[in-house]
Amino acid sequence: MKVIPTTLILLTLASTQSFALTNEQSRAKIKGIELYNQYRATSAIPFLTTAAEAGDHEAQYYLGEVLRKKNHYMNEEAKKWYEASADQSDLYAMIQLGRIEHDICKISNDCPPSHKQPIEWLNQAKKIAQEKAEAGDAEAMCIMYEITLDDAWLEKSASAGNAFAQYWMAVSLKQGDGFLMPWKRSEAVEKWFKLSAEGGYPKSMMEYAAILYERGDIEGFRHWNEQAAIAGYAESVYGYGSYLAHEPDTYGFPYDPVKGYSLVSSLSILNGGGGMQENVEYKLPLIAAKLTPAQISEAREQTKKWAATHPPLSFFPEKLSR
Repeated sequence: MKVIPTTLILLTLASTQSFALTNEQSRAKIKGIELYNQYRATSAIPFLTTAAEAGDHEAQYYLGEVLRKKNHYMNEEAKKWYEASADQSDLYAMIQLGRIEHDICKISNDCPPSHKQPIEWLNQAKKIAQEKAEAGDAEAMCIMYEITLDDAWLEKSASAGNAFAQYWMAVSLKQGDGFLMPWKRSEAVEKWFKLSAEGGYPKSMMEYAAILYERGDIEGFRHWNEQAAIAGYAESVYGYGSYLAHEPDTYGFPYDPVKGYSLVSSLSILNGGGGMQENVEYKLPLIAAKLTPAQISEAREQTKKWAATHPPLSFFPEKLSR
């Protein structure tokens, strides 16, 4: 199989040490991760900092991610937060620290000093993850794949029910990896995308929806598109809202321009995150032209209700990024 990045979203294996957050700090952590997942990393910094300074290892990890990406390499501040998180046995932080030798700071010769070498962090992560994986932890199996690049761990994680590993199993097979006859490959791709979709992973929902559409199962396509939108997947929210407003009327969704306007307008809070603002600015006037002022007011109320009763919008980026 080709080496592919394992999609690990909001997964945190138990650390050996934990810090109790106040309600305010906990809310800050949740908001910071929410903003990070909406590609609004700069806005996430003050929220993540609040929880990271209180000792939360996951907030520390995400803060390290934001600062590393902002500076385009592992700068001293990012490394400080990764190490604070890794010292609490956060496996993601350990892996990122283990990748420093490949970072741009090596070229620029300004890597900050570390109390451990990259290989030491990787070895420590591997030891902890392997113990958990051998005890049956599907998430740890997924991390073992990331550390070792051994395809067997990815398949074990997928077989154990990890929706993210199932997604990457399907993607890998779809890319042509493995030795399967064409019809067997198609069956395997569909199997893993279906299992992952049923496990709640929105990107697999859309992949499985596409398979059903190609087969002529339009109702199945509509179902999984709606489910992905309900899960908060920003791209699916945009598509679902557009289809309800019949902009375009491609898949036979029931005509509901009020709900369509409501969903598309909800993406405005992303403030350009994921490049969505341009889409919203293009689509909303087309839908608004079909509505009365009273219907637009109704749509705005629906937007508030949707936000209060559904998961926050997200692009579901990989937690363990490159």
